[in-house]
Amino acid sequence: MTEAAWIDVREAPLSVDEALACVRRPGAGGLAVFVGAVRDESAGRAVTRLEYSAYASMAKREMERIAIEIEAELPGTRVAAMHRIGSLEVGDAAVVCAASAPHRGEAFKACRELIDRIKSRVPIWKREIGPDGAAWVGWEDARCGPGHEHGAAGEDAREDGTSHEHAHEHAHAPREPTSERGDPTT
Repeated sequence: MTEAAWIDVREAPLSVDEALACVRRPGAGGLAVFVGAVRDESAGRAVTRLEYSAYASMAKREMERIAIEIEAELPGTRVAAMHRIGSLEVGDAAVVCAASAPHRGEAFKACRELIDRIKSRVPIWKREIGPDGAAWVGWEDARCGPGHEHGAAGEDAREDGTSHEHAHEHAHAPREPTSERGDPTT
């Protein structure tokens, strides 16, 4: 874990008990937990496993910033978050967020803010693997033109009247993430 024991990015399985232990304290009457698990489909495509990649130290630093922000915005709250990287099977926990507060409302709000900000700001990349191949989630291929939607099933008519197959994986590296990663763990 980082210097802040309440944040981690790791390959080992995640623990709800560990996250709760980081936020539990005598003045906290409300404890909230969110677990994002790998599901077996995404956008109508079958998913057999996910591969998460990250520059771990950068991801941890951003998660720590988020945790500090939330605790400052919602006085009396304490938050913890762990994100898994590597290859995950259907049912595995990909992310665990926990929050505590004197009352349940603040605990729920802090936990929700934590997962929402992690999804929107933390540089963790996901690749979905299924029977029809693999696809990076939220990536745009530099060689594809406007209107090309990665990961969409079937064929799509382009403006010039031609079709372009979308259900395949591109054999090259992804370009850059879009603002919304579309995580199938939520």
